[in-house]
Amino acid sequence: MKLSVDNATGRVRLTLPSRASARDGLRWAEGQQAWIAQALTRRPDAVPFEPGATILYLGETVALGWDSGFPRTPLLDDGQLIAGGPREGYERRIERWLRARALDVMRAETAEYAARAGVTVAKVAIGDAKGRWGSCASSGVIRYSWRLILAPPDVRRATVAHEVAHRVHMNHSPAFHAVVRDLYGREPTRERAWLRANALRLHSFGRTS
Repeated sequence: MKLSVDNATGRVRLTLPSRASARDGLRWAEGQQAWIAQALTRRPDAVPFEPGATILYLGETVALGWDSGFPRTPLLDDGQLIAGGPREGYERRIERWLRARALDVMRAETAEYAARAGVTVAKVAIGDAKGRWGSCASSGVIRYSWRLILAPPDVRRATVAHEVAHRVHMNHSPAFHAVVRDLYGREPTRERAWLRANALRLHSFGRTS
């Protein structure tokens, strides 16, 4: 039996083995209230994409601004991301801009690493998976969390190298990790540790609750 907390919604999820009964699982979960309370306490406050908020972008602190006289498309200038147009829809414009930047950047980095590895990638897509930062399907489609654009570039590139390496080995064998090291240039230990330590924070951006 396993308990986990959804980084985005704060919902507590109970996972049971195939032979376990729901009644036994709920009884066990009721005895884990201290763990649940502690896990929810660690969850950072939501940081909506609203004027005046402070977010991460490329690992740097960026303030969100709004000026109705500015163009609707957000503009990054001197540590501030400013979008114009009506106040209504501001949050969606900020997120669309971040998603677009994530796709552009990681599409280019994926092509770079794929050429280096001598492999092809059918498609690069982005999403907002709660439990993983990237995935590589046997079809050659690689999908990333758009939230990687919030992380430092080295962290993002380490994740891209990891997924491209799956085009060589669809497993996590020693041979696979050797490909990751070859593509990235070294063992991405620090980058993996950064993602583990900051996962909840990255998922707090754009949340409303």
